[in-house]
Amino acid sequence: MKLVASLTSPYARKIRVALAEKGLPFTLEVDIPWLAETSVPDYNPLGKVPALVADDGEVWYDSPVIAEYLETLGGSLLLPAERTAVLPVRQTEALADGITDAAVAAFLESRRPAGQQDAASIERQITKIHRGLAALEQRLVARKGFGEVSLGLGDIAVACALGYLDFRFAQLVWRSTHPELAAWAANVLARPSFVETTPPPA
Repeated sequence: MKLVASLTSPYARKIRVALAEKGLPFTLEVDIPWLAETSVPDYNPLGKVPALVADDGEVWYDSPVIAEYLETLGGSLLLPAERTAVLPVRQTEALADGITDAAVAAFLESRRPAGQQDAASIERQITKIHRGLAALEQRLVARKGFGEVSLGLGDIAVACALGYLDFRFAQLVWRSTHPELAAWAANVLARPSFVETTPPPA
């Protein structure tokens, strides 16, 4: 298999962690989708990473679909076998991905020239992040969509979202307002699969 990914993409990190946790071999093709010479649209018509080229040549995108595909390949299960038990995990994944979506949108807007930035738009995204973090902490306390023993897809998505906040929005200091999440993240982000996929310095 080949994974087309950016080293700073939180969505690609989710799949890199999943592959590592499942022990599935793959090659990594690093590509930056916003560069003029990118080949990402050759794999995903939307020009987004990650994209996974399977051994049979089929190309899968985006990260929730790739994660679903990886479950068919063996290795440690990241989703429960019972279909009804999958829903809370998927809900946690969706919430984490939504926080990531808001963070990416706020970051991209903040990269625009100062006179062209929409401060209200950035603030809306930051508000979404805060609401999402509060909801995640509630789900963590209730153990809804988080693994009790093994690491699941919900856990991976949440840790990648939190890792992206550390990477791009350190000023949010989310740990001080969400102690349960902070304690949980300290353990998960210390796993080899996360340490090895830490984004390079900006």
